[in-house]
Amino acid sequence: MIGKVITGRSFAGCIAYNLQREEASILDASGVRTTSVKDITSDFNFQRKLNPNLGQAVGHIVLSWSAEDKAKLNDAIMVERAKEYMHKMKIRDTQYLIVQHTDRQHPHLHLVYNRVGNDGQTITDRYQKVVNAKVCKEITLKYGYHLAEGKAQVNRQRLKGSDQIKYEMYDAIKAVGKVAQNWQQLEAALLKQGIQTHYKYLSGTDIVQGISFSKGITKFKGSEIDRSLSYGKLNQLIEFNKQHGQRQQIASVKDITLANRNSFSDTHGASLLAKLLEPDHEQDAQTPFELLRTKRKLKKGRRI
Repeated sequence: MIGKVITGRSFAGCIAYNLQREEASILDASGVRTTSVKDITSDFNFQRKLNPNLGQAVGHIVLSWSAEDKAKLNDAIMVERAKEYMHKMKIRDTQYLIVQHTDRQHPHLHLVYNRVGNDGQTITDRYQKVVNAKVCKEITLKYGYHLAEGKAQVNRQRLKGSDQIKYEMYDAIKAVGKVAQNWQQLEAALLKQGIQTHYKYLSGTDIVQGISFSKGITKFKGSEIDRSLSYGKLNQLIEFNKQHGQRQQIASVKDITLANRNSFSDTHGASLLAKLLEPDHEQDAQTPFELLRTKRKLKKGRRI
């Protein structure tokens, strides 16, 4: 199970989007009438007046399961999981509406809730995306739902706006990160794809604390794109690539050296060995000193 967190300003637009389609059906609701889009919108807006200073009062979360989980789900179970999710996310004591859409192969539902609670207090959205990922993973493991292999399973063609840009960044940084051996290489390769790299430094120092990436006017922290794209994780990957590259270079040099040695042996080894093993036909030949001594003996003999 995965969750997509959305925060908005207009209950009218959100309710219309979720209900004005043939494949939509209301599974559960609390604090609002379900008689019409107009009534639902009116009820949400009425409670919103308890906290008029809250601009983005519309909470909207899409909960999705893998198509492989269809046999494990029905309307009642999906509602139970949605309620469990809300409880873990601390979305409590407020109005909500759970709507199922059947326009996709995978089961999913839309949870719309009022960020203005029944007591007029604001339901926080601080760190909501981080908590969302944690809660979804807990529920997925608890009930044995299919655990998708990260962002690689996301259908890129259906993404729009900032989500589309985020996944474009994810794909690009992942690909470049596999081969970059220093930060300069990573920056240059990403810049060719229109992605700029931004570093966050410890105040008054040149120590890097974090990293962000931007494309056009859209900017994300590396960890917001994916936890594997934080500065620390990327730095570890770059260091690994660098060391791996150095080992490959050393191995290549050794291979070349060994090849040269073998080549020398093949070319000269046989003739050199034969030369060393051939008999020394001149081993009985006299040295110049021995020749001189022989001549002297011959002269002495003639005198006699």
